[in-house]
Amino acid sequence: MSHLHQLKSYKKHLQERYIKLLEISRDYRFEDESKSDLAAFKAMKLKEKLNQVNYLDRELSL
Repeated sequence: MSHLHQLKSYKKHLQERYIKLLEISRDYRFEDESKSDLAAFKAMKLKEKLNQVNYLDRELSL
């Protein structure tokens, strides 16, 4: 499997997890604030990793 293909599949995986965590954060906003905050924190950390992967993807595409 090429590095570019691996990077794209990893990027897709991260995006799906990020969206899922954002949905969890929104769903629990008024019911359980601690669950909402934890999901938002994990989503924020995942977004940082996603930005790194986007940067690497851009570098490999050039």
